[in-house]
Parts: sequence; C-alpha cells; structure tokens
Amino acid sequence: MNSQNRPGTYRFSDSVDMPDKNKMPKYAILLVDDEPTITKIIGSYLERYGHEITTADNGEKAIEWLNRSSFDLVITDLIMTPVSGIEVLKASKRIHPETMVILLTGFGNMDSVIEALRLDADDYLLKPFDLEEMYFRVSRCLEKLKLRRKIKVYERILPVCCICKRIRDDRGRAPGTGEWMSMEKYMYREAKVDITSTYCPECKKKAMDELNREFPK
Repeated sequence: MNSQNRPGTYRFSDSVDMPDKNKMPKYAILLVDDEPTITKIIGSYLERYGHEITTADNGEKAIEWLNRSSFDLVITDLIMTPVSGIEVLKASKRIHPETMVILLTGFGNMDSVIEALRLDADDYLLKPFDLEEMYFRVSRCLEKLKLRRKIKVYERILPVCCICKRIRDDRGRAPGTGEWMSMEKYMYREAKVDITSTYCPECKKKAMDELNREFPK
C-alpha cells in the first residue's frame, strides 16, 4: 500500500460536536476503494452523521451496485484496476445522472482529475486528507444535490388546495386521484428538505391584529 494511502492518515477529531442523527436527512453513499481499510474508516466516520453507507472494494462491484441501487453520492478512488474510478464516474452519471461523485486521488494524478471534472465529477479530494475535510466536501456536495432536487420540485406544476394548502401528487395515477399531503411531507419525501414554518410580514401583521382584537390589552 502506498504511504500516502495508509489508514493512519485519516483522523477523527474529538473537538467537533456531532449532530443529532435523528434531525439530519439520511443520504445513501457508495464508497469505492480497493483498500478495504480506507472504506471502513471513511464509512465509519460518515455513519456518525447518520448516512447510510455501502462499500465496494473495486470498480466492477461499484458498477454492479449502481445498476441495482440508487445512491445520493459516490465517493471513489481514482486509481483502481481493472475498472478505474473514471469508469465508475461514467457509469454513475449514465445510470443515475443526479448522483453526486467525489474522486479520491494522489498528488501525481492531476491529469486524471482534470479528465474527471470534464466528465462531470462534482468534486475531488487529494490524499492524504483529514476526515473533517472529507466531511466538508461531502456536505457541500449534498447541499448542491438538495438544491437541485428542490428546484426540480418547484419546477413541477402541482395541484394545491386553496384552503388547507395541501399538495396532490398525481404521479403514476389517473389525474385527480393522487394522494393529498402537506407541503412539509412532500418536500421532505421528494428532496429531503425540511421546511420551517413561519409568517411572512403581511400574515404576521394580520395574525397580530386578530390577536389584539380577541385579547385587547
């Protein structure tokens, strides 16, 4: 194993406060590296943030996973044989164009990194790296993914009840027969986006006026 790939280079940080898993969206992440110790260390770290981790110890197995499952993010080593990280990237973008892909590579492989970026890789990370840096890159990719999904949700024309504001989802059903659900439920199901309820300035004023009328000082 190359010295820059040895497991000791990937460090946990006890100074970082871990978030509450129950309050975080759970994303499906595929880790691909021909060094199982690396996938184990990175996978254990990302599982601490509530993500669902699947591992593959070569590019061929990674493509098999992509053909039978859907992932939000793929993190793959660049230099593998016989199926390289570039091939994993191409397969991922072909099978699931929405899936984000991060490439892991050493300092001497920048030409391959440039090729990967041209093939729509979403980010890359140079070995050796700190696990906190890994988390930052993963979080940034997942934020981009969430934004893309949110835009797609808003681009759809959805029936909305003018009284209760629930949404009717007619996909896969005859028009008008879909399930009615809250905006919060729909947004979380489609884009894993949590909605915080609040008042716009006009509604806040109306609500305060009604309270003042009902409960005068």
